[in-house]
Amino acid sequence: MNPFMQLGQAAVQNKDFGSAVEWFAKAAADNPKDPQIKACLGQSLCWLGKKNEGLAHLRQSGQLLLKKARKSRDIGLALDLADQLQYWSDFPGSLEVCRQAVQINPGAVRGYQLLALTHSRLNQKKSALAAGRQALKLVPNSAMLAILLATLEAADGLNLEAKQRLEKVLQNPLLTIEEQFRAHKELARILDKLGDYDQVFAHLHAAAEIAPRLPEVKRQDPDLVPNMLASHRREFDRELLGRWSNTCFPDDQPAPVFLLGFMRTGTTLTQEVLAAHPNIFVADETDLIASVVKELNRLSNGQGSLAEQLRQLDLAGVLHLRRFYWHRARALFGEKIGKRLLLDKTTMNTIDLGLINCLFPDAKLVFLLRDPRDVCLSCFMQTMTPTPSTVQLLSWDGTARFYAQVMDWWLTVKPQLTMDFIEFRYEDAVFDFEQAFRKVFDFLNLRWDPAVTEFHKHAAGKYIASPSFNQVAQPLYSSSVGRWRRYQSQYPVVADYLQAFIGEFGYEN
Repeated sequence: MNPFMQLGQAAVQNKDFGSAVEWFAKAAADNPKDPQIKACLGQSLCWLGKKNEGLAHLRQSGQLLLKKARKSRDIGLALDLADQLQYWSDFPGSLEVCRQAVQINPGAVRGYQLLALTHSRLNQKKSALAAGRQALKLVPNSAMLAILLATLEAADGLNLEAKQRLEKVLQNPLLTIEEQFRAHKELARILDKLGDYDQVFAHLHAAAEIAPRLPEVKRQDPDLVPNMLASHRREFDRELLGRWSNTCFPDDQPAPVFLLGFMRTGTTLTQEVLAAHPNIFVADETDLIASVVKELNRLSNGQGSLAEQLRQLDLAGVLHLRRFYWHRARALFGEKIGKRLLLDKTTMNTIDLGLINCLFPDAKLVFLLRDPRDVCLSCFMQTMTPTPSTVQLLSWDGTARFYAQVMDWWLTVKPQLTMDFIEFRYEDAVFDFEQAFRKVFDFLNLRWDPAVTEFHKHAAGKYIASPSFNQVAQPLYSSSVGRWRRYQSQYPVVADYLQAFIGEFGYEN
């Protein structure tokens, strides 16, 4: 092995990605057509936050691997590379690799599986469905591929076919717990679309019973975020939040706009409408604030809570963290931001709202509200990647309890905020689109642009991180408003969690 590669891999093991990039770059200089070196360099650059640069190397690695595969017909490594591109949200890059891979070896089921997933995330429904059908054709007894195909059928409006497919899957007594969970969850969503409302919660509860046994759920700490929120409610006050409110910050550290709320409150819809404006650039579900939290923790040597660390910070530390934020943003997006207003939409950064206000008191905040009953229903129905936040949503009781914990934090911190903010109701966007969004653009000091009314055309065909990626690629619809009424019998058991917020936010009727 190239000695630089060995040094680079050792640096990766130590999570020293800066050194890893240096060693892999030297290895690449010696062997510019080695796909493994290119892939290692690309991954390390992505981990370092230099995503644009890293993806370029990963794409080059993919083409080198495909070139080798044309001789051997072994597309395994090329598909591994496509997987990496998907991990870093480069679905167009992954699509190009997958397309060529299945041409090289049309009998590789994994190629069609990845191709279907890639087309799906890019809202290319017909192509996704064709790839999913081909995958199942190659392995007709695969339960997971049958579940995948059912989700693709449902996305394309073939709900009855999807329902029958999933009901057949669930008759198999040999399903893994992952297959059982996915089948119940997807069938619940399809039954809801078909109007079979009396059957939906039986499948959601069945999935909830299985969820704690899923390996990826077991790896999460379910107490982490609730404990964090309880700490924030105790420790953040107006004195801390306003500590740097009168500071004049450097021009190269402008304040972003933050778009926050709770999951399934319409943050993705709002993001896409705002993204259709020529003067706004959207950072969609990034780790920008999470990285700042880690950097603050490093500066504080891991001592104390988040609020305590902020109390110990001086102005030099604040300026360092703002520079850190912008350095990472520019590494992620390169020159794409330009002079546009940066909209940082990472929905559950609501948890870190105290830190955001402290470091960016000159920022503006758009906070999304939606009927708590619709929010909880939508969250419970959704299948989400397990995180310390999303594992709270795996049961009906847990979903309502977590909503109450997050929104109690919002109501606690809201009167103490020193940054400018508006609350924006999802229902207003649905029923009075232009007037509602004109208020948002006025708040941001931006002129109204009629192009934003066709936001769905901008959203179609691009990767959107939120689970509602396929919903915002179509014209606005109102069927999701008041959806909870179809399931009124399910709400008494969670009423104690939700009632105060239903009243507070004006959703009594």
